[in-house]
Amino acid sequence: MRIMKKHFRLIFRSFVWLGIIALFFSSCVPQKKMLYMQVKDNADTFSSFKNKRKIEYRVQPGDNLYIRVVTFDDKTNVLLNPLVAGSGNTGTANDAGVYLQSYIVNDAGYLEFPMTGELYVRNMVVDEIRDLLREKLKEYLIELVVIVRLVNYNIIMLGEVDRPGQYKVYQTKINILEALSMAGDLTDYANRNKIAIIRQTKAGSEVLYVDLTKRDILASDFYYLKPNDIIYAQPVRGKQFAFTSFPYGIVFGFISTTLLLINYFQ
Repeated sequence: MRIMKKHFRLIFRSFVWLGIIALFFSSCVPQKKMLYMQVKDNADTFSSFKNKRKIEYRVQPGDNLYIRVVTFDDKTNVLLNPLVAGSGNTGTANDAGVYLQSYIVNDAGYLEFPMTGELYVRNMVVDEIRDLLREKLKEYLIELVVIVRLVNYNIIMLGEVDRPGQYKVYQTKINILEALSMAGDLTDYANRNKIAIIRQTKAGSEVLYVDLTKRDILASDFYYLKPNDIIYAQPVRGKQFAFTSFPYGIVFGFISTTLLLINYFQ
């Protein structure tokens, strides 16, 4: 009888320790799955990657453009920038102010601006629109500076990022790593091998996938983002069995209870 009890206690202890070990390893994400731009083998000796940055966004109907014309004449400035002139010092203090001071491209692709009338700007980049406005206004003005910015440059982050949501971009170019840093980086349970980029096209929406664990992402055509791109980080498999932080208190409490029960039966 004593031999059977001893054998039973040994089996019970073994199951307890195996369960704890299994719980520990199932709750952890391997470090290899969390690293960006890994060197896969010794043959991978590249240290520089070329990227042509083919990311020039072409204006489409419904886009909003912030336009400001600066001249030496105050009256002309008021005429060409009525929204800015009447907004006071806080007109551009927030996103709503910038939006209200912008000019919309209509469904036909035209932009209406003082002194120039309607200008066809569809499929033009921002720099081309700036040059077009400058040439048209030079017929009436001698010295001027034209500033054109795209207002509706938003990036949306979803899924396994620290702070999901919509983010405003106040620069002409942004890459996927910069965008992720705005959202506080990926979580430990993000599948870095398959990050989805949902992009709007003329035909509709397309879904692209990039692998952030490979260094050739730096040379990818999808390394740089476009306005209104949606970044979706999928979770790794088995996340539902994992913990955001290992429950040491529960595990140690379970071990203590198990040892007490073993001593009690002994």
